[in-house]
Amino acid sequence: MSELIDAFQLAFMQRAMIASVLIGALASYFGVFVVQRRLSFLGVGLSHAAFGGVALGLLLQVDPMWVALPFTVVVALGINVVTQRGDIAGDTAIGIFFAVAIALGVVFLALTPRYTSDAFAYLFGSILAVQTSDVWLVAIVAATTLLLLPMWGRWAYASFDRDLAQAGRVPVQRDDLLLSVLLAVTIVASVKIAGIILIAAFLVIPAATARLLASRFRTMTAVSVGIGSLTAAIGLVLSYVLDVPSGATIVLVQAMLFFGAFIANR
Repeated sequence: MSELIDAFQLAFMQRAMIASVLIGALASYFGVFVVQRRLSFLGVGLSHAAFGGVALGLLLQVDPMWVALPFTVVVALGINVVTQRGDIAGDTAIGIFFAVAIALGVVFLALTPRYTSDAFAYLFGSILAVQTSDVWLVAIVAATTLLLLPMWGRWAYASFDRDLAQAGRVPVQRDDLLLSVLLAVTIVASVKIAGIILIAAFLVIPAATARLLASRFRTMTAVSVGIGSLTAAIGLVLSYVLDVPSGATIVLVQAMLFFGAFIANR
């Protein structure tokens, strides 16, 4: 225990804990809309789109996070535009952009002049990779989300009955664009903790667990945020103690809680 307390005197552990808790809360908040709208594949698509941006950043030898951010936002907007203005189903559009982003990422990595170990950290997450700038990015996303809390009601309305929301003059398409952009930004901000491969689980598992435990959508949102924050903190501590990737450890803690809730719910 004393060694663990000493560890949290280190700056990198403090940064990682702040970022993990905020990311757990953010991903879980947006995750309830992903789960309710059955858009889990969107989370997977955007997380892998971030891979293309990270690879481009490594190729250009600039901070991959700041390249992945606009890259992933453009992909999110592209998916929405193709879905809303074309005769193409949402999952098809996601699959197309998903494949293009992965292909670009592979090409960018192949063109990178030298091998970089940073790619591993971005793929699987690493508490050592979290910098002060990453904490600021997550904090900005969290502050923006707080300012947009009044949007929760409209997003919830459209999640349960999109047609009725449109009939009630709710700007559903514009709200969908905003939600997709926020999802993309949250995913990019989560990359160093969760890893590109596992960030989609941060969106889905806490929200799915909350759905088993709550009967109201408002309660489901609160429970999901609580689960996301708590499991992120526990998983980060375990990842440090066991010396394993932080993203994988957090996801395993979330999965244990989900299966426990599933069994209890039965």
